[in-house]
Amino acid sequence: MPPVGDPSDLPTCLLCVCLTGSVYCEEVDPDMTSVPALPKETNYLYARYNKIKKITAKDFGDIVECSSVYFHSSTVVTLKRIDFTGNIISEIEDGAFSKLTMLEELSLAENQLVKLPILPAKLVSFNANHNKLRTKGIKANAFKKLNKLAHLYLAHNELEAVPFIPETVRTLHLQNNNISSLTVDTFCKSNDTYYIRPNMNEIRIDGNPVNLGQYPNSFICLQSLPIGRYQ
Repeated sequence: MPPVGDPSDLPTCLLCVCLTGSVYCEEVDPDMTSVPALPKETNYLYARYNKIKKITAKDFGDIVECSSVYFHSSTVVTLKRIDFTGNIISEIEDGAFSKLTMLEELSLAENQLVKLPILPAKLVSFNANHNKLRTKGIKANAFKKLNKLAHLYLAHNELEAVPFIPETVRTLHLQNNNISSLTVDTFCKSNDTYYIRPNMNEIRIDGNPVNLGQYPNSFICLQSLPIGRYQ
């Protein structure tokens, strides 16, 4: 058998398992180092535990001809879930996800990211656990326009502060970062003592240097106390 060349030259459905609406590219051999071209009408992409290094603005936007099979840019319209857990992604171009108008779930966990790209507006769940994110790598408005976001996972990073969290978020994991302080406005509103945050029911801040007991007014609007150190 002749040696296998660059896996990016092979049709995706020879390297991966393609089922109706789903593409599974997990632990691909030979190593997958870039985002594969996707069949038309792909709803779910699982590309976990590969060697993908970078996600570009072209990865979910171009029409690609691969061994007489056309992979269309219309794919981006149908994608609802993408899972890149366990790669070595260190860079994502800002426009990489701009055409993913239906994307609801995105996992970038267990990679090497130091900053976040612009995220799709309809995300419900975003997971960036186990990266190298610092506060300066998350823009002030990174999550501000995500008005459907319910689950946000940023644990096991290097964050020094809690980023802006939309009111829609129900689950927030920030454990094992470098967060050392909070403010009244972190979760609540300093100018509205009657404000009750309506959705958030699980916050983890354990494994950070912050002593939550020093910031009681930071939780006055919450329906349950965060998990963390209080003394």
